[in-house]
Amino acid sequence: MEDAKKTRRVPAPFLNPLLRMHGQFGPMLTPRTLLPLAFLLLAACGAQPAPHMLGAQRKDVMVDGRQYVVYQKEKTVEVIRLGYARNGEHAAIRAAMIGLIEPTTGCKLNERSLQGDSGEMRGTIRC
Repeated sequence: MEDAKKTRRVPAPFLNPLLRMHGQFGPMLTPRTLLPLAFLLLAACGAQPAPHMLGAQRKDVMVDGRQYVVYQKEKTVEVIRLGYARNGEHAAIRAAMIGLIEPTTGCKLNERSLQGDSGEMRGTIRC
């Protein structure tokens, strides 16, 4: 019995060695390592444009108490809604997002090019 108590548990070989600290059998996810990870995830929570829209002109807009970010780059526009939307609000939000493109950019939206939902929408514009 005493021999069984002295044996160390060896981790399964399929576990990712990067998630374990060197020379230890416990997981590497400790409060010391989770805190920077949490800050990194929080920093990623913002209105960021799609990669092809990097360098676009940004405009922050408030419509009906809801905040949106409009990115315009050449003939392309992207609208991002900030904040939470309840069930039943999505149709009105989508209409508001479409409606704010022309006044914000000064250009007319090509309706057929519109893609997305009430969280993020992209399309082309004619100026």
